[in-house]
Amino acid sequence: MKTLLLAATALMAATTATAQTKSPWPMDYQAKPVEAQLAKVRQGVANGPFRAEWASLQKFQVPEWFRDAKFGIFIHWGVYSVPAFANEWYSRNMYVPGNAAYEHHLKTYGPQSKFGYKDFIPQFRAERFDPAAWMRLFGEAGAKYVIPVAEHCDGFAMYASDFTKWDAADMGPKRDVTGEIAKAARAAGLHFGLSSHRAEHWWWYHKGRSFPSDVSDPRYAGLYGPAAPTGLPADAPDAWPDSDLLQNWGPPDRPFLNDWMARTSELIDKYRPELIYFDWWTSSPLFEPLMRDTAAYYYNRSAGWGAPGIIAYKGSQFAEGSAMFDLERGKMDALKLTPWQSDTSVSIKSWGYTKNDEYRTPKSLTADMIDIVSKNGNLLLNVGPKADGTIPEEIATVLRGMGGWLKVNGEAIYGTRPFKYFGEGPTKSGHIRQAGQFTEKNVSAFTPADIRFTTKGDTLYVLGLERPADGAVLVKTLFAGTPYLDAPIADIELLGTGAVKWQQTAKGLSVTLPAVSGDTMPYALKVRFRKA
Repeated sequence: MKTLLLAATALMAATTATAQTKSPWPMDYQAKPVEAQLAKVRQGVANGPFRAEWASLQKFQVPEWFRDAKFGIFIHWGVYSVPAFANEWYSRNMYVPGNAAYEHHLKTYGPQSKFGYKDFIPQFRAERFDPAAWMRLFGEAGAKYVIPVAEHCDGFAMYASDFTKWDAADMGPKRDVTGEIAKAARAAGLHFGLSSHRAEHWWWYHKGRSFPSDVSDPRYAGLYGPAAPTGLPADAPDAWPDSDLLQNWGPPDRPFLNDWMARTSELIDKYRPELIYFDWWTSSPLFEPLMRDTAAYYYNRSAGWGAPGIIAYKGSQFAEGSAMFDLERGKMDALKLTPWQSDTSVSIKSWGYTKNDEYRTPKSLTADMIDIVSKNGNLLLNVGPKADGTIPEEIATVLRGMGGWLKVNGEAIYGTRPFKYFGEGPTKSGHIRQAGQFTEKNVSAFTPADIRFTTKGDTLYVLGLERPADGAVLVKTLFAGTPYLDAPIADIELLGTGAVKWQQTAKGLSVTLPAVSGDTMPYALKVRFRKA
């Protein structure tokens, strides 16, 4: 009992501080509802199999459904899809003098003091939003789980929140978007999770205080929030949109942290997600106690409703083994013994919908998925719907292309586990260190020599990331007498076609595929073995 009480100490102190501490920056902060929610969190932390201690949280295990699923859909959709300019950071960048979004905003909408980000909300009507239609498309793509961003850094919640009126249920669409997606996903047999980027809201709009804008108007504090002068640590990657974030690191205050915990636990309670993905700024040191409390609360609550949850993170805010590591627009370069996830987007320039974006191809994303799965990972692939709720046809075409491949070759992906070695070939396709975030643009195109492996029971799958035009395949790892195989090969078939000619030599496993012309998708070979 003493241990459980100690585990909740941080939250107890936080609640006491709530009534006594006033944020130096205006924020839509309701002390009594937040305190009531924190009391629920304290109780949840104290009651259950997990304690808010890293040693206890490291008993976390990734559920088998996730390991079997392999492929999920991420959704970035919000008010930023109305201006649809540059990327989903428009809400921030429109207040950064010198930024392209700032200049575009002045030219298109006028001064930020007259037309601010809040003024896009009435235009965010989602009049053609049909979550069931979305799920049909995701099902066609072969996805097995769906993760919408419940709140992006802009401070506009895409769900029915009890802690702010600046949400999709009260403004804009006037619909509980996250709740509707959750209901439609589960009805379609898809697993449901969600993502929160709320932590970044602490500093998101702070440049809007450096010149006349509506960010400084207290009437809109609920949307623009603290707008505190802070940014990233000095070792942050170069990929962030502007360099001023690399200076003025500063911690969030107690009211903001309490509000973050209240909103995060609210998402858990209302929507029962099977996976929660936290964005990067929760790695700020002051979030560390909250990370432990959140994990204990979520793991205990999800265990109680019979669907143990997963926390995905991409920084250093969780101890190894207490949650699942994620790489944003990047991959591992080797097999990882514990399950992990890579998230990327169909669109190249932005996560949210923007005009004149560029898009990945079904082939490149399918090859990435194979590479990731062979290394014990899952692919979480993002789509950015338009403001009216429709998914751009360019994105739908890519998803259907991947789904067509999975209908034929899915047995080599779904429900598989890694082989003794992930694969072979000359192309480096990721980075094993955390620095692998944002590295996909550095990856070269795969070659016919790039081969990956997966297994299911006694079956081995050999997947080629680039199909040779002449049909000649050589798998060097599977040479005659290789120690990687426990039994002799009985037969090999090309999924979707049938049996193929093969021979094991000292140089490797030689397979002859039907010759092809033009650009082709990856292929999958099914290898069976002789019974003892």
